[in-house]
Amino acid sequence: MIKIGIVDDHAIVRNGLRDYFANHVDLRVVGEAASGREAIDLVRNNEIDVLVMDLLMPGQSGIDAIAMIRAKAPDVGILILSGYPEEHYAMNMIRQGASGYLNKDCDPAEIVKAIQVVAMGRRYITPAVAELLARQLDRKDNAPVHEHLSEREFQVFLKLAKGETIGAIGEALSLSVKTVSTYRTRLMEKMNLASNSDLTYYALKAQLID
Repeated sequence: MIKIGIVDDHAIVRNGLRDYFANHVDLRVVGEAASGREAIDLVRNNEIDVLVMDLLMPGQSGIDAIAMIRAKAPDVGILILSGYPEEHYAMNMIRQGASGYLNKDCDPAEIVKAIQVVAMGRRYITPAVAELLARQLDRKDNAPVHEHLSEREFQVFLKLAKGETIGAIGEALSLSVKTVSTYRTRLMEKMNLASNSDLTYYALKAQLID
């Protein structure tokens, strides 16, 4: 029996996944969460094999939660189920510790297959992600500049691009204002950008935010 946690800020998505998983005798949903912060509590308070988690949620996102989940439960599988195509986030998420990445447009049967693979301690790599990996190996220098950011820099970049203040970012990520400012300076230099509006424009153009 594979014990699953569902993390998505939309109740209709959680209900749909729970109902679908109920049709599979080897899957059991043991808990749900609507944010990254709730996901951390979910992992802390329940025995979970695989977390099926959305990426961008209000408050603390799935991106913010991955490192903390990994610290508290290093063996739990983290399957990202996102509305964003693989080319936008998959490489960053797998680098940060996700076990697999699926787009919400995928066949529901593939979600079950991915859960079964991840529950065995393996990564689930779709053909689209495998192609991205191959392309990154072949053309590392030509990868989008946001893929060269560290985990924390990428988190701060996305929050700045969405218009969040340095104080709010510090609170969400449990960092001091000074530390967030340092990350901002570093990522601006790496991306060769001059202002927060430049960050927002980049993120919109790269379809990292809506």
